[in-house]
Amino acid sequence: MADPKVEVKWKDEPDAHDYPAAKDYLELLAGPDVANTVVEELLKAPVVKKKAKDILRASGLALADANNPYVRRDLEKIVAGKALSPILVVRGDFRTGVPATIADGYHRVCAIHYADENIQIPVKIAALP
Repeated sequence: MADPKVEVKWKDEPDAHDYPAAKDYLELLAGPDVANTVVEELLKAPVVKKKAKDILRASGLALADANNPYVRRDLEKIVAGKALSPILVVRGDFRTGVPATIADGYHRVCAIHYADENIQIPVKIAALP
């Protein structure tokens, strides 16, 4: 696991390949038109910061094991001082019981949670159309 005293570095914007990955995932949850619209909104969305623990809570997802190879890879990047890509999220709606969707970056969120659950993660958030 990462040392909580290690500073986590972030890229200013998500990697270009994060958007197609988000679209692929979102197409499992909605049709291609909805997925395309959401990704277009993610591309335009500003980067904001949210805590790792809050992103996981809002998504309703369980924390992946620290030994998961993708979580481990991101923990190693943190320790090595490599910048991580911001997370892509689709806003949920607590009024209707719809959780937020981590469209790309679930393993990064989990890695940050292990480093320190209160670390502010850069995230782009889009609403469903």
